Amino acid sequence: MSAKPYPLLFTPVYKSRLWGGDRISRLFNRGRLPGPCAESWELTDRPDGMSVVVNGPLAGWSLHDLVASMKHDLTGTASTSPVFPLLIKILDASQRLSLQVHPDDPSAAGRGGEPKTEMWYVLAADPGAMLYAGLRAGAKADSFVRAVEQGHVESLLGTIPARPGTAIYLPGGLVHAIGQGCLLLEVQQNSDTTYRVHDWGRVDRDGKPRETHLEQALRVINWGLSTPETIEPKKVREGGGNSVWEVLSTPYFHMTRLDVARPEAVTNDGRSFHAIFVATGAVGVEGNGVIEKLAIGASCLFPASLREYTLRPIAGPAAILSISLV
Repeated sequence: MSAKPYPLLFTPVYKSRLWGGDRISRLFNRGRLPGPCAESWELTDRPDGMSVVVNGPLAGWSLHDLVASMKHDLTGTASTSPVFPLLIKILDASQRLSLQVHPDDPSAAGRGGEPKTEMWYVLAADPGAMLYAGLRAGAKADSFVRAVEQGHVESLLGTIPARPGTAIYLPGGLVHAIGQGCLLLEVQQNSDTTYRVHDWGRVDRDGKPRETHLEQALRVINWGLSTPETIEPKKVREGGGNSVWEVLSTPYFHMTRLDVARPEAVTNDGRSFHAIFVATGAVGVEGNGVIEKLAIGASCLFPASLREYTLRPIAGPAAILSISLV
């Protein structure tokens, strides 16, 4: 591939679900979307949802083909995956999601499926909105199954207030659900293995209960995982009107938040791509002579071989979430 690395923009992949809402369209100026729009897959290399470049010389290329062609020039030396290693999405929950669990690395290897560790960053939340994660002390398989069957499983779940600007870490094996009224940015391993434990009595458009997978879930739940702590970003650098905040670092992904009031020059050592999401405000991005304007809710991918780029706030300060490999 002869094109120099530059900031890459992609078509979002929208998913309509029963529990979705209208905030992705309304807050992020996405136009009319399939409703109720529950998910916008911002960066995805999946058969059921593929990112395609929409700007510059690489327009029309899929993310999968870019990884195959550019290899470490795109993903960085930290990646050993033949596909893009992460899936980044916006989730809009106008209803509570099903209670679910994903396998971790060992359980996926032993029982099939793909491992899925993830995180949530709260973009917005209705007053009183909650997140559900982990089990209360003493919960075991027998009491858990009994609570699911009798319809009071919520009594065994840990609850976390959804506060904008905070994050939650969800390792594989942790039972969880997104509560009504939450708008989240989700970063996860590239996986779509989900075991639905309980769906709160909900029915689909045909009036039928959605399929659940309690037996499979019981094989991958980690009973030793308790309710995770809310993660408050920590400031790690400040200067010139800008600041950098550490949000979360895991074996699978790393997130920082950049609050920019002035242009911010960013360097990359080549270990990983940088994927950004504009949480507030608007920014211009520039790399290798290519300039793009990103409104609130927009995403952009900087290949690992793009060693320098600049973020310029437009018409006021902006907050930018930056995701990379560790």
